[in-house]
Amino acid sequence: MGMARRTLTFGTLFVFLALSGCMHRYTPPESPMPPNTVLLSQMMRELSAQPGFTEALLQELQRQSHTGKRGPALLTPSLIDDLRKLILGRNWQGLDRFPGWSMRAITSSVGALDRVAPDNESAAEAQEFLDLGPYILDREQTISLDEPSTLTPFTTEGIVTQLAPDVTRGDGPNDLAPEHAESQRLADVLNRLAANALDGAESFSVMRPWAAIIARRPPGPPTVYKPDPFTTTPQDLIFDLEATGHSVTVIDARYFANFGHLHYQRRDVMMPFWVNSGFAVAGTGGLFGIGARPLLVPAAHAEYEWQIRGPNVNADISYYYGIDGKSEWRTMDTLDQSWVLKRAAHTYTGAQAVEVTRLAGLLTVAYMHQHQRRPKLPFGGYYTLGVCQDGVAAIEHRMTGKTTLFPNTADDTLFDDPRDAEVNALLSAIPKDRNGAPPDAERIFGSLPIEPDAEGRFSGITIPGLANDLQASYAAWQSGKLHRMHSRSIYWIAVAVTFAGAGVLIAVAVLRRRG
Repeated sequence: MGMARRTLTFGTLFVFLALSGCMHRYTPPESPMPPNTVLLSQMMRELSAQPGFTEALLQELQRQSHTGKRGPALLTPSLIDDLRKLILGRNWQGLDRFPGWSMRAITSSVGALDRVAPDNESAAEAQEFLDLGPYILDREQTISLDEPSTLTPFTTEGIVTQLAPDVTRGDGPNDLAPEHAESQRLADVLNRLAANALDGAESFSVMRPWAAIIARRPPGPPTVYKPDPFTTTPQDLIFDLEATGHSVTVIDARYFANFGHLHYQRRDVMMPFWVNSGFAVAGTGGLFGIGARPLLVPAAHAEYEWQIRGPNVNADISYYYGIDGKSEWRTMDTLDQSWVLKRAAHTYTGAQAVEVTRLAGLLTVAYMHQHQRRPKLPFGGYYTLGVCQDGVAAIEHRMTGKTTLFPNTADDTLFDDPRDAEVNALLSAIPKDRNGAPPDAERIFGSLPIEPDAEGRFSGITIPGLANDLQASYAAWQSGKLHRMHSRSIYWIAVAVTFAGAGVLIAVAVLRRRG
């Protein structure tokens, strides 16, 4: 009798310990928060009962816009429906970890075809995917950058939208806004120089100063040299700026993507887009890892940023492939919310800055070819042709020999245009996450906009609960103990084995008692 009771007690305890991880429901913390910032759940607790507000917010979030750093936060119909259910169901904890889906699930929600038949090429249709300012494709033109830009200064018109008396979407100016006219001109010029490679585009050039012409003289013994007074490619323009006393620095910048850009009662609304990394948070779950909690990470935004200072041009611009379907240079003079942070993963100057510029120009043209051939891709090709990380990761791989970004979503089977052979190879060389293949942990941590300190802590991160999860998981990765999440089938096999093991113990005890 005593043996049976002890065995039964042990079996029950065994089951409890094995399953204890899945009995505990994780509640994301809501504090501490950075100053002047509120969670999305706090805003919706107070406003979701207002007639029409939730639907107005969802419609605004669905509206595609080029403003801000959104990363892969494309709100497909199924994602919007899930967001609506969380709000109407008052699931505030789920709202603060929205959506928390795997990359496979996000890809499925996009509904993009693996293969899309090319259409007839149309430069007119594709031109909407490249901002050229006052410069057009079918006109030959030569300009000079010696005089100040005459473009309009920074304005929030078309950027900031009033959704409710206390709610706005969009961001005001940052400290780069005073140079907006110069930055916008330079972005337009680089885009138009890249477009010289498009079939049917008329020649566009920038007058080259004498100092740049002399710098372009071939090395070696004196030869007959016919100087070219015009620049016709993005990389040559950057070379010329450096040759004429301008400092040019190109930064591979990483941020947390902000898919909301909302402000409530003059406070920032924290709205990361959470992705299931496929790893388990170290230290969670019961025996065999049953019930372990997945490591959710905010989607990253990555871009290249050009900082140019000199006698004629003072500008700050960025390049990335955005949610608007545009692979191009852009201004970067709107204010980021404090929680998105920023990290310079790599910095390039001199010849390396020129090379990054060349590669960005090739990507610009390759995406224009995609739009010409496949104008009917859903969401303007965004996600199917990649997100902001893909182009940055491809260039990083070329410049450093590896890539540290997650996620990448480009379907590289679509990049088959022989005119873009170099870009096709660049994109083919980087890992893809669209089908849910487990990423390397290095890419999870490399995408973060902050590095751990000497003790492996992420104290600079202000999203509640995230720093602790990252610290535990980073330490496990460094010690070789970071594990991937079990599949659902393995989970239920472990549960079955646990119960079976306990059942065997109990059966043995009963037989002993009867014997």
